[in-house]
Amino acid sequence: MPRVMILSESDLRDCLALDLDTVECIESCFFTLATQPVVMPPILRLDIHQHNGEVDVKTAYLPSLDSFAIKISPGFFDNPKIGLPSTGGMMNLFSSKTGLLEAVLLDNGYLTDVRTAAAGAVAAKWLSRENACCAAILGAGMQARLQLRALTLVRDIASARVWSRDAEKARQFAATQSLELGIDVRACASPAVAIDGADIVVSTTPSREPLIRFRELTAGQHLTAMGSDAEHKNELHPDVVANADGYFCDRKSQVAVLGELHHAIAAGVIGEDGVSAELGEVIAAQKPGRRNDKEITVCDLTGTGAQDTAIATLARHRAEAAGLGMNFDT
Repeated sequence: MPRVMILSESDLRDCLALDLDTVECIESCFFTLATQPVVMPPILRLDIHQHNGEVDVKTAYLPSLDSFAIKISPGFFDNPKIGLPSTGGMMNLFSSKTGLLEAVLLDNGYLTDVRTAAAGAVAAKWLSRENACCAAILGAGMQARLQLRALTLVRDIASARVWSRDAEKARQFAATQSLELGIDVRACASPAVAIDGADIVVSTTPSREPLIRFRELTAGQHLTAMGSDAEHKNELHPDVVANADGYFCDRKSQVAVLGELHHAIAAGVIGEDGVSAELGEVIAAQKPGRRNDKEITVCDLTGTGAQDTAIATLARHRAEAAGLGMNFDT
């Protein structure tokens, strides 16, 4: 009789964290996207404008894994006003051989948070200067905190700046992250001030208007944009995408309809052929990444179903090894 493993958010937090092993898992996922016949359909999204909400459904089959995940990920961005988290969701794992349900991961968005931060670390590892030591983070929420922590796993980050529309949240972020990471973190009054002099910039907001223009970037910087994962979201002015020395992404077909490339194409400043490479192609040495320390590089990450399958599979294996979760006969 088939058995299904049920894992709570607490179980998942106990067996999986943002660490170098998780970064390696997501790095391997990018490599697989570039080198194997991955099956990854377009994202299904349900918009609930009345309540400032959206629900994304992502999935992918990776030939190197025995399971595939289907993730249901809601984001209701007014929730903090009533004391609730803005994101949540769950992942279901199915056997790639039989299609039978193997595990239900009630992560409430935790696995998505971790794999998204790990993807930011992978982008910085492959596209930022090796001597990068100062980071700028736009946004002061959970993903902003995880992105900064992720950067410290792949670069010797000694200082950071943060900007948020909510100045108090930025100040709180700076205080807590200075203590947690043991580095100098300070709040800034504008995105431009935060970016100035930073080696790595990460934008993590649901902004619908560009926050960064190309003239605000300087030689040698790397910029990772995380927030534009829907047609109406936009953190980078189209001139950033058009003028960067290297514009990279997680999946060309996806950023052309959801990411920053989507807005640049609509503005008529670049075409779909303007993508220098997918990040996996750089990792697989199929195409070049950063070519020198003077280039301005940009990575547009919209999040892929392949990452969800990879992180869910890793979490299930770790939970089994640790004896976590509950098993039910179906």
